[in-house]
Amino acid sequence: MENERRVITHNSIDDLVLTRTHLLSLYNEIATHPPQVGDAGMPELLQRFCESLIDYTAAAHFKLYQYFDEKRERRKSVIDVAEKAFPRISQCTDHILEFNDKYDHPELIHDSNELASLRTDLSNLGETLADRIELEDKVIRAMVG
Repeated sequence: MENERRVITHNSIDDLVLTRTHLLSLYNEIATHPPQVGDAGMPELLQRFCESLIDYTAAAHFKLYQYFDEKRERRKSVIDVAEKAFPRISQCTDHILEFNDKYDHPELIHDSNELASLRTDLSNLGETLADRIELEDKVIRAMVG
């Protein structure tokens, strides 16, 4: 039974990391080729990125955080790490959702001011994602350690 739980946990973590890797690949693509006014590919790329952002956020919730919400973790050391990380992770989630709400309809971006705002917001989101990933990795290391 214990071994089966560990396999399920490792598979959930692997799924989360795969989803996260896809998101980071899209982030890299959009950050290294910033959208320009009139860029026909920008709405589609930004839409894919927003979808990936939500997929990652949902995967993290259902593959990692829900595990703790349901009190399935019994190791105190792991619970302690999670309890320290989750408030900040929650703040990161709020920022991710705000970004998605703002840019989920990229066809509405029409001028250079809106694109400048997007670039700034992408930079800020990158910092948020880095913070969240660092915190998630602490929880993951505690779980598999």
